[in-house]
Amino acid sequence: MQHAQQVTEQPPPARSGIRRAFFASLTGTALEWYDFAVYSAAAALVFGDLFFPSEDPLIGTLLAFSTYAVGYVSRPLGGFVFGRLGDVIGRKKVLIATLVLIGAATFLIGLLPAYGTVGAAAPIALVVLRFAQGVGVGGEWGGAVLLSSEFGDPRKRGFYASAAQIGPPAGNLLANGVLAALGALLTEDQFLSWGWRVAFLMSGVLVGFGLWIRAKLEETPVFKAMEAEQSRPEAPIREVFTTQPRALLAAILCRVGPDVLYAMFTVFVLTYATNELGMARGSALTAVLIGSSLQVFLIPLAGAVSDRVNRRLLYGCSAVAAGVWPFVFFLMIDGRSWFLLLCGVVGGLAIHSFMYGPQAAFVAEQFSPRLRYTGSSLAYTLAGLIGGAVAPLLFAALLSSYDSWVPLALYIAVSAAVTIAGLCLGRDADHAGDEDTRRVVPAPEPAAEVS
Repeated sequence: MQHAQQVTEQPPPARSGIRRAFFASLTGTALEWYDFAVYSAAAALVFGDLFFPSEDPLIGTLLAFSTYAVGYVSRPLGGFVFGRLGDVIGRKKVLIATLVLIGAATFLIGLLPAYGTVGAAAPIALVVLRFAQGVGVGGEWGGAVLLSSEFGDPRKRGFYASAAQIGPPAGNLLANGVLAALGALLTEDQFLSWGWRVAFLMSGVLVGFGLWIRAKLEETPVFKAMEAEQSRPEAPIREVFTTQPRALLAAILCRVGPDVLYAMFTVFVLTYATNELGMARGSALTAVLIGSSLQVFLIPLAGAVSDRVNRRLLYGCSAVAAGVWPFVFFLMIDGRSWFLLLCGVVGGLAIHSFMYGPQAAFVAEQFSPRLRYTGSSLAYTLAGLIGGAVAPLLFAALLSSYDSWVPLALYIAVSAAVTIAGLCLGRDADHAGDEDTRRVVPAPEPAAEVS
């Protein structure tokens, strides 16, 4: 006689498991943004000469920066491939794979021979490794968000999901700390010769630490429930596009404003302060580092606040502030005061924190649990193409064309309006449904009847 499968409630995860999931999520995104900062510095300082030699140094530098863009272009592929796998085979397995892929590619860049040694094979290998990094990153963010948030209480998802959002400031701080230490310990010739490689090889330490944490994790309670109910999707990408297009559009649009604002206050502000205002690059960089260090605390705070108030309302009010602040900021720094520059950068990154902290939870909540990895990954990677990937280039083009900060501020205001539109399209969380989903686990099989 056959028995129908029964289900029962699973106990809530232990606190140690929740903490481990939180730090496992944080380390993955920190590695991603460590790579972001280190690669940016290397592209500006050494990649042009080492991998793209040219009689015109500017052409070499532009070619080096083109490999940076490859990392953004390849992210949607990672979102499609790993996002699908995360909903089919599980969050943990995919997150281990993406961490290894990102870390191995970054580490191997540190070992690449230069153009002078192997010729055209050097830049080709650099582009291939950069592409691999982008694919890994495309699958990392959505899983990192779910890893921490699906272990934690759904009613505290804003705080737990913010673990993935702490990665950018943490990674930037770590990368700049490593670069500053190398600059202090080595001569310029030593850094250009071999010191830059150390910064890439250091990624191996982050990967090892991240793997140690992630290997100890169990699968998330939500995915266990999906397995128990046999509700895992067979074609999650098609399902997202056909059954949840509004959710996908809302999740994509809500990310644009924060990405553009972050590009201004961590990347382009360095160019504007030095080239337009004549301030020392070190002074501008110090302001960015102080603002980034404060974000490490402000982002989880914002996530926690969004658990106590309406998440969309907090996100929307912060988006309005993001659209207004650039007009205040550029007027503040017109007098070339470093203190006002610091206040302006800290203010901009604080506003960003109150969008970025709740963002991970808001994006995840747009999709049903069985499609969350796929939907979140697609939203993250597709939004990156129209937000963070092009923002620095558009800032530079607008400033060059109009020789004024007003178009820059208007661009940020428009991107904030796009985010508000996404929030209006989105929905609030269904905590009751999430709690019901995560409780389900297989009941023990009944003993066979003896005739």
